[in-house]
Amino acid sequence: MRKNSVLTAAVLCLVAAFCFGTGDIPPASDKDGLGYVEAWRKFYPSQAYDAGMTASIFGFEDYSGEAIGNWIALNRAVLETPAETEAAAPLEERINLRLLRSQARSEILRWEEQAPHRTSPGLYAAAIAGTVNRVLDSPVLMPGEKFRLVRSRLSGIRRMAAAARAQLVDCAPDEGRRATESLEKSGMDCDALPERLAGIIPAAAAADFAADCRAASADLRSLAGWIRTELLSKASLIESPILGYEHYARRLRMYTDSDFTPERLVELALEEIETVRHLMDELSAEYLKKAYPDRPLPSAFDARVGRALADMEEDRPRTEAEYLARLRVFAADIERFVREKGLAGLPEQQTLSVELAPESAGPMARIGYVRSAPAFHPNPWTTWYLATIPDSHPAAEREDFWRSFNYHFKRFVVIHELFPGHYLQEKIVRENPHPVRILFPYGPYEEGWATLCERIVLEAGWADDDPLTRLAQLRKRLENANRAYTSVQAHCRGWDEERILKFSVVTSLLAPQFAQSLWGRLMSEPFQMTTYFLGTRMFTEVYERERNRLGDRFRIRRFMDTVLRAGPIPIDAFPEIFLSSRD
Repeated sequence: MRKNSVLTAAVLCLVAAFCFGTGDIPPASDKDGLGYVEAWRKFYPSQAYDAGMTASIFGFEDYSGEAIGNWIALNRAVLETPAETEAAAPLEERINLRLLRSQARSEILRWEEQAPHRTSPGLYAAAIAGTVNRVLDSPVLMPGEKFRLVRSRLSGIRRMAAAARAQLVDCAPDEGRRATESLEKSGMDCDALPERLAGIIPAAAAADFAADCRAASADLRSLAGWIRTELLSKASLIESPILGYEHYARRLRMYTDSDFTPERLVELALEEIETVRHLMDELSAEYLKKAYPDRPLPSAFDARVGRALADMEEDRPRTEAEYLARLRVFAADIERFVREKGLAGLPEQQTLSVELAPESAGPMARIGYVRSAPAFHPNPWTTWYLATIPDSHPAAEREDFWRSFNYHFKRFVVIHELFPGHYLQEKIVRENPHPVRILFPYGPYEEGWATLCERIVLEAGWADDDPLTRLAQLRKRLENANRAYTSVQAHCRGWDEERILKFSVVTSLLAPQFAQSLWGRLMSEPFQMTTYFLGTRMFTEVYERERNRLGDRFRIRRFMDTVLRAGPIPIDAFPEIFLSSRD
């Protein structure tokens, strides 16, 4: 093993045993975490397949006690890397090990402490529900391969059902009921497989295959019945999205890989809220004096900022077609601007389309999202699905929506979502030589990077320094701090939805459309919601430090390209990266 390899021989042997069997020779070193990635791929084959690792279609989850125990042992071994070994390793290896450790901590928290294999029937139901369709929908399998793999899946489903019955000891009542419904549906799907696969089943195998389907269906119905009659009769767990202080504080430390506390997050976020309100007030007053020189300036904060925001919202879409056409122009303009200003290196060929979010996306149709190609998939295409509302909706509802998604707001959001924000970052990370950084990214990096880009591009002259576009960006900056602040208040200090929304609208000036989605996102993504503020704060410190260090020698493109090439790593590692690189 190489002197500087950061993983110990014990870890490597565990990796080899987990992935290849104890009789195989372990890899010589795992300085890039490739052995851990392979073990992760084997334990989570469905996630790996969804990430573009097409060969993982041949795997199926094993939630037996032995498999989970081996997985916990492997992750514990990762955390036992000697400090002196890590300290002697090159910078790139130390960064990878930090990401591996963070991932290992989250895996141990999940499987050893939260133990969903003992308390969550939904864990098994979800794995079973999607497995056959994943095979049948696969574009990489021939018909004969699909049939053989479906037969294998039926055996896996039966093993999964047996593991659930052997290990489950408790659950939350509502989750248990949902799981029984899912399992019963999966049983019916198994019954329908002989007819569904009639065109690809070999005649000689038809009878045995039908028997396999009946057996799998019977096991699923039996498991559903056992959950309903046995497990639910003693179910004692409470299903709540509220994490509570202790769990939130611990998860925050893990997420940031630091000693950051909820108290400190609240303190910093509230300071930012006050700072940005002051900046918005100054900018609004400046704008109103120029736009309405014959009118007296309103004396109250709400009146001054409210009038400027109302003007900002007047420049808004009226129809979906107009909106889509305008945003496609914005997308082309921002790419050209970043390229001409030399703000970051851009690939010559883009793999991007801009479309309206479909109504089938549910709540996300009102928020919008970027759907990047899976990181390891050969097709790199990305689609920016724009938040939208159908023209057929009531006029008052559409007006509220379009005011929130006005053109000044969208004019700077193209920076965040496309260039040099999410789209460019995701496109470049696909080429990163460290799979650990692709699969287990540092949480605050992505939104922190995209939000820092807003500032950099606006300061470079985007939107011709338009005051209403700058006001829209300040309003978003205020919203970012509000997300961090309310995340703590909701999960640690007992604020209910009504109190969260009142503070967000009155104090943080949240637009109506974003107010509607806030509570749901705080419940489902409490830590991701902090990253818009936290990640930006981290990146801003790095950016200012590097500008001060280099002075006249600072080059924005070198800064941006270095961050993008390094990938989504802990942000506090960048000062050492910059110091070790040639200026």
